[in-house]
Amino acid sequence: MRLSVLLSAIFAISTIQSIRGQGYNNLRELPNHLVKVFYSSGHEQRALTIANRVDKVLSYYGRILGFQPKVSLLILSATDWSIYTSKGAVYGMPHFNDKNILIVAAEDNAFWRSFLPPSDQIAPGLREQISSVYKSSDSGLSMQPFFDLLAVHELGHAFHLQGSLTMQRKWMSELFVNVLLHAYIAEKEPESLPALTLFPQMVVGGGSQEYKYTGLQDIEDRYNEIARNYPQNYGWYQCRWHMAAADIYKAAGWQVCKKLWDALKNKKEKLTDAELINYLDAEADKSVADVIKNWDR
Repeated sequence: MRLSVLLSAIFAISTIQSIRGQGYNNLRELPNHLVKVFYSSGHEQRALTIANRVDKVLSYYGRILGFQPKVSLLILSATDWSIYTSKGAVYGMPHFNDKNILIVAAEDNAFWRSFLPPSDQIAPGLREQISSVYKSSDSGLSMQPFFDLLAVHELGHAFHLQGSLTMQRKWMSELFVNVLLHAYIAEKEPESLPALTLFPQMVVGGGSQEYKYTGLQDIEDRYNEIARNYPQNYGWYQCRWHMAAADIYKAAGWQVCKKLWDALKNKKEKLTDAELINYLDAEADKSVADVIKNWDR
């Protein structure tokens, strides 16, 4: 199975539906965290691990950006997932819904494991990297390390959605949260960088010949259509933005988070591409402007 096929669901739930449950009677509460945390019975340790990371992420972003969003966190078993998420939300896909709730799976699952191609279809050198980076606790393989970092990506959306930023482009909100994500991991959890970067490198390294849309204007004009009808293609865009975020961090460091935040917060009017390139170059960093300038090269 090719990597492009494995992208069919990974980023297709970028704007998730309303939560179904009205209360959390079936869940336990984990006190003493920066957000309200509720978890499925039997998963206290998993909830503690995720809640501790969310605390660190919120503290890190808050210090840099001078802003704290309001967020609740649910860590759900497969059974509770069907109660507290909308119909069609795949178990294992972290998402930030329209009620300011970050939802994360409590258990390893088939969805995570499905993104690892059969070992006999992976080049030997790459097989060794995958086996090392995406090893599960039972000595098997799982994409849990990557999906747990996608939860941090989703948390980043709370900042621009509640912080009154003018994102200029639909795709800029995804690049922005990936810049935040990469900066946090590089600065605070560098041991997790391989889990964050290997999968996007695998996808982008496979080329773009099979995708119908590859331009930034394509995704701007057809964002919802591509996410809904061409999820593999949308996943390729997301992996490009992950890699662009890594390049931005390498060029500009963590300080670019605040510069980009201020740039998007201070400019309310819609800019043309040429104006946006010049504005980002001057107010954020040349590496951010280069995402637009060099996208098709």
